[in-house]
Amino acid sequence: MTGTSKNPVADVPRGTTIRGKWNKQTYQIMKKLGSGALGTVYLADSVKGRVALKVGTDSMSITSEVNVLKQLSMVQGTVLGPFFYEIDDWERNGKKFPFYVMEYIDGEPLFTFINRRGKEWIGILMLQLLRDLSVLHREGWVFGDLKPDNLLVEGSPPTMRWLDVGGTTPMGRSVKEFTEFFDRGYWGLGNRVAEPSYDLFSVAMIVLNAGYPKRFDRPKKDSEHYLMNKIEGSQLLREYKPILRKALLGKYNYASEMRQELFALLQGEQINVRKNKNVAGHSRVAARQTRPTVKKKRSGWIETVLLVAFLLFFYTLYLVGHIF
Repeated sequence: MTGTSKNPVADVPRGTTIRGKWNKQTYQIMKKLGSGALGTVYLADSVKGRVALKVGTDSMSITSEVNVLKQLSMVQGTVLGPFFYEIDDWERNGKKFPFYVMEYIDGEPLFTFINRRGKEWIGILMLQLLRDLSVLHREGWVFGDLKPDNLLVEGSPPTMRWLDVGGTTPMGRSVKEFTEFFDRGYWGLGNRVAEPSYDLFSVAMIVLNAGYPKRFDRPKKDSEHYLMNKIEGSQLLREYKPILRKALLGKYNYASEMRQELFALLQGEQINVRKNKNVAGHSRVAARQTRPTVKKKRSGWIETVLLVAFLLFFYTLYLVGHIF
């Protein structure tokens, strides 16, 4: 399965008015946002303002997705998916099509944001994604069709949001919707059973996709060796190699494990950068010291330094709480 949908309502023309059979609410289609195996998502105008509207062909599938959205909205402390508004039916040319309406997330596509803000944001946003996946997995679900197209970045500080939860599957069942490049079954590196390691494979492939925007085809054999060579062939990906390798080979049982190791890796890189800057700074200072230093009074400045350190500490906690 890929991102291409073959359902008969995949192309509702712009300007079409969809009127719910039961709730009588009307929505004017503005543009198509994306398609999947189970339906097509459109941007629509309504009395609520701009909304995202998904039209499908199978009532059971649409109802299942709505149940997922409702479940995610009940998770305390984390916004995992779009807010759900309503579900209804639309009659078109004598046929009935189920649809549901959800929050329109006016964010920036993941890779567009990274290209604009810098590659260092990959690690930060993956920390956010792994945090949210950890919550989802604890609730008994797997995202399934995890890919850049289903991820947006919005707000300040930048926050990762999930665009489409159509592939979300209960733990232990077969993943119902996937995209080949991000699917471990396609690469021959695992099955399609819904478990945390399935999503974590997809997270690793999202990072690989950042290194290879045009993606690449599957080899005829030995996908493991092939993917490792792809990682080695990219300066960006080599930084994440230990974590990517474990995720691709299913070595993580929980998203929290992968997140902890990624956090440690990023923290280590920051410490090394600071050390290098400090070494360079000390060298320049030493070269300039041509006269002995004069002993100065210490009263007053120690208190100032402590006060600044105290404020920086709490500001750092504030940023960590919003970004991670």
